[in-house]
Amino acid sequence: MAPLPPIPPADITGLVLAGGRATRMGGVDKGLQNHLGLPLALHAVLRLQPQVGSVMVNANRNLAAYEAMGVPVWPDALPDYPGPLAGMLAGLEQCQTPWLLTVPCDTPGFPDDLAARLGRAAAAEDAEIAMAATRENGVLRTQPVFCLLRAMLMEDLAAWLQAGERKIDRWTARHRCAIVEFDDARCFFNANTPDELQQLQRRPRPPG
Repeated sequence: MAPLPPIPPADITGLVLAGGRATRMGGVDKGLQNHLGLPLALHAVLRLQPQVGSVMVNANRNLAAYEAMGVPVWPDALPDYPGPLAGMLAGLEQCQTPWLLTVPCDTPGFPDDLAARLGRAAAAEDAEIAMAATRENGVLRTQPVFCLLRAMLMEDLAAWLQAGERKIDRWTARHRCAIVEFDDARCFFNANTPDELQQLQRRPRPPG
């Protein structure tokens, strides 16, 4: 059987996940922390926009600050910060395209071909989910919040969360998943702590 055609950018909605508690960052709103003069989440929005048809943000506080970035903002579908899957569900509930691509707000240098490569893999393998991965000390590790997923998974994810489940890897394991290895793990360096945010400032700007 011939592989499916690549997924065009217009068929993908991008979602920046900025709805977490950021406990390791001291509880501040991580997506609004300054990085090279702009909020972290805005870096992610700007890096995602050329790759997809449209972009939105998942956030649970300071909504007006996120709305000022010029994209729609949606809070979690469930209360009490239940984790990134709840943000993904919020995105799926608003997604008007066949695919949703999620990225976290704290990784401003993610690859500028993320959508294209995940889309090619999803099409080639007729997958329901395509996920980035990097190799650390010879071990391939997935980056599950860098995730391209079919919008039709919304009801399945809603039921999973309603059952009290929260772990991304357990949910994605239930579906056809394509894994895409990216050679430069530095693109996925994220700022979970104030020290890591300072490290991020000292890194060179990513291309693109």
